[in-house]
Amino acid sequence: MRRLACGARPDWRERAREAGFTFHTLDGAPYWDESHAYAFTLREIEEDIEGPAGDLHALCLAFAADAVEDERILTSLRIPQHAWDAVRDSWRRGDPSLYGRLDLSYGGTGPAKLLEYNADTPTALYETAVFQWLWLEEGVRDGRLPPGSDQFNAVHERLIERLRTVAPKGLTGFAAEASAPEDFGTVAYLQDCAVQAGCATTLLDLSQIGLRPDGPFCGPDERPLATLFKLYPWEWAFADPFGAAVAASPTRFLEPPWKMVLSNKGLLAHLWAREPGHPNLLPCVFEGDPACADLSDSFVRKPLLSREGANVEIFSQGMPVAEEAGPYGAEGHVRQALAALPDFDGRRPLVGAWMVGDDASGLCIRESDGPITGNGALFVPHWIEPD
Repeated sequence: MRRLACGARPDWRERAREAGFTFHTLDGAPYWDESHAYAFTLREIEEDIEGPAGDLHALCLAFAADAVEDERILTSLRIPQHAWDAVRDSWRRGDPSLYGRLDLSYGGTGPAKLLEYNADTPTALYETAVFQWLWLEEGVRDGRLPPGSDQFNAVHERLIERLRTVAPKGLTGFAAEASAPEDFGTVAYLQDCAVQAGCATTLLDLSQIGLRPDGPFCGPDERPLATLFKLYPWEWAFADPFGAAVAASPTRFLEPPWKMVLSNKGLLAHLWAREPGHPNLLPCVFEGDPACADLSDSFVRKPLLSREGANVEIFSQGMPVAEEAGPYGAEGHVRQALAALPDFDGRRPLVGAWMVGDDASGLCIRESDGPITGNGALFVPHWIEPD
C-alpha cells in the first residue's frame, strides 16, 4: 500500500459535472481529491481486505441472529423497547439488506482492524462505485496510471443485481434530506441503479413520506410504497411519530430494522466478547464494564450512535490526545483499543470495505489530516498495481 502523487486531471470538475457528481465540493471545501491516490497489491486486496471483510460480515450476521432474540443485548444497544418487534420481525422474515461499509484501520502490514460497521446509512457510495472507476479508466488511458491497473470495485454492478433481487414488485421509494447534497446524491444514485434493475421508483424528500390509513408508507401522491430506502438512521425513525407504524406496515425497508443491531458501536464490544483474539477485531468493552480495567490505557471512546467521528475521543497512555465535537453520547459509550490510522506523508487513510448483500464488493478511502476521520475527510481514489 503506497500513497503516490498522480496529478489531478485538469478537467476533472467538468468530468464530475458530466457524470452527475455534484457534491465533489461541500460548503466550499474540497471533498474529492485526486492529486494523490493509494496503490495496493492484489494480495493486499484479496487477503487483507476482501477476505476479512466477508468474514467480519458473517460474524455480524451471526451476532444479529442472537441479538434480535435477546432482550439483554437489545437493551445494551439502547434500542428502544417499542422498536423490538419491528427489529425482531424483520430478521425472522429474512428481510434483505442492500449494502454497508466496514471501516478498517489498515496500512499495508498486519491484519486490518475493524473500527466500526456503517450498516444502516453509509454514504461515499456513488463516488466509490462510479467516479473513482471513471478516474481509473481515464488514468490508464491517459498514461497517469500503469497499463493493466485495476481497482477493487464491483459495487455498481452488484448494486443493480442486488436491487433486481430484493426489490419486490411495486413501487420503490428512495428518500433523503433534499437539502443535504451528499445524502440526496446517494439516494438519487441508488434510484438510478434500481431503474437499471427494472424497478418502478420514485425519489422523495424525507418530508414527503406519508402513511396511508391502510398501513403502507407512501409519497405525496399516496401511491403505496412496496419498498422504501431511507437514508435516515433507524434510531431517529423510531423516535418519530411514524416509527410506531413500522412494525405493522406492509412496506419493506432498505435497510431493514434489524440493521439497527449492526450500526451501533456496541456491536464492537459484543463481537470481541464472542470472538476474543480474532485477528481483525480490537479489544472493546462497554464503558462501565469491569473489563475496562483490562483494556490498554491507549483506547478510543466512542458513543454508541455516533456518525462521521462525532464525539469520538482518543486516549494515548491514559491522556486525551484528540476529540471531535458533536451531539452524541447520552446513549452511552464503548472503549475500543487504539489502532491508530497509518500515517502517509501526514495524511491518515481510513479504508472502507463495501458489502453489497453478503459480498465484499469494493473499497473506498477517506483521508484526514488528523487521527479521527471526521466530516471533512477527503475521498481519495485507489488502484491495484499490475503484477
